[in-house]
Amino acid sequence: MQNLDPEQCRQRLAQLDFSTDLFHESLDLAIADVRTCTDFDAPAMPGFMFWSRTNRYLAEALNPEGWGRTSRDSILRMIHPSISHAVTAISAEGGVGDLKARVRSKNPKGPAMARLVERNGQFAFMTHDEVLYGRELDQIPTWCLLYKWDKGVISAELSLPIKMNGKFVDEWQERIPLFLPDLGDPGADIGLLDDPGDGDGPEVVVELLGG
Repeated sequence: MQNLDPEQCRQRLAQLDFSTDLFHESLDLAIADVRTCTDFDAPAMPGFMFWSRTNRYLAEALNPEGWGRTSRDSILRMIHPSISHAVTAISAEGGVGDLKARVRSKNPKGPAMARLVERNGQFAFMTHDEVLYGRELDQIPTWCLLYKWDKGVISAELSLPIKMNGKFVDEWQERIPLFLPDLGDPGADIGLLDDPGDGDGPEVVVELLGG
């Protein structure tokens, strides 16, 4: 898979009614919020806040344009007015923004995300007319705004997931690197425990003690 130049990425984003500025502004505002965290906050607060606020600022920007919003199964999605596609933000690891490298969701996902990703693989090639005449929420192809913090630098891409292996999303139909201005260092790992899960509940390891 070859990297795309900035103009190719801009054109592809425009086809989806997105822009680099939309994602840059949402991430930038979320970073500003994360910088308000202190040592008196819960250790996972920066990551959780960044995930929540990035999705919030995407929603605030897209809602006036007629996009719908859903938080079902704790997956924060904005849905295009034509119901052709949706978008959500999640943290990632690997070569985010580098199409020659593999990338996956940083944190494990539950059954709701698995259903959504499976549907993406089945319906990603539906025509615009087929989309307009209705389908279930999980049948709407959902793009992921993937972000990663590494050594003080945030990178991002917009990608369409089609498969999970285990509990991690790691196969993609299409990946669009985002050429963002320097966002500055949020000062914390924004990918740590970045969402509340999607209804699968916590995993509990029970160790039997002898005696």
